[in-house]
Amino acid sequence: MRSRDGNSSITRAIWPLIFFSSFALLDAKEFIISYRYVVKDATLYNETLYISEAMQKCSGTPQEHLLLTTDKKNSLKDIIKNNEEEFIDFIHKLGLSVEHKEKTTNLINTSTTILTLKSTCFKVDFNDNFATIAPLK
Repeated sequence: MRSRDGNSSITRAIWPLIFFSSFALLDAKEFIISYRYVVKDATLYNETLYISEAMQKCSGTPQEHLLLTTDKKNSLKDIIKNNEEEFIDFIHKLGLSVEHKEKTTNLINTSTTILTLKSTCFKVDFNDNFATIAPLK
């Protein structure tokens, strides 16, 4: 049914919903994250996590997401540092490339295993108490 000004009451109800949902998406940022884990002779040799804000818009659709508590921080590096175990477990589920080298010289065995997450674009939505992190594929 139309009102006196010609607008439908349904249109008035939907407009704020569209406006606020698009406003919430503006807070989402995109980050490029890569990870490398090196084990040499069964001992952790090096672990590196690179995080940088994307310079260009990433294409793709968000996949399964991870929810991390923020403690009122807006820096992704600080958030991941406080929730490091959860984030590393999440990255491992995404799929890492594995490179293994083994060498035996004079009956001495040496091995090196490298786990690598190639540079991946993540969409991160910051809220008051948590951050939602989703890889784009």
